[in-house]
Amino acid sequence: MSQVTAPERLIDVRTFWQAIGLRAVGSAIVTAEATDGPRGFLALSATHLSADPPLLMVSVDKKTSALEAILAAKHFAINYLGIDQADIAVTFGGKGELKGADRFTTAEWTTLATGAPTLVGASGVLDCRLEEVIERGNTAIVIGRLADFVAGEAAPLVSYRGGTL
Repeated sequence: MSQVTAPERLIDVRTFWQAIGLRAVGSAIVTAEATDGPRGFLALSATHLSADPPLLMVSVDKKTSALEAILAAKHFAINYLGIDQADIAVTFGGKGELKGADRFTTAEWTTLATGAPTLVGASGVLDCRLEEVIERGNTAIVIGRLADFVAGEAAPLVSYRGGTL
């Protein structure tokens, strides 16, 4: 059987996000406590890395102020949104008017072991201590060791093709 290979496509940033949008992912807000207040962003890449030791990883745009907060605080939390928290995804996705610590005024927050802001009512929260940062392209791959977690009751908010389900 002969195999036909298509020429490699030119993948620009917009095309890349279209391709990545083909997978459904849990909507997550990644947070850290900076010296001047909490910081956070909507993460589309926050997942497990290893069970032994218990490690998680998050892709963070190098331009976001949350990365600076994570590096300084040496912690972060992955807050998986519940189905009724789409407004929080919009706020932390940069589409709202609120920036920086002001984003945190739209919901109730608490802390767990590390002191990172954790969302009350989230579908689930993973609280991590910073282990390592790997830089690739415009992204920092932030690796953290699970320090604590909360399993919420809410069904998850899922992102798919730029929208939520």
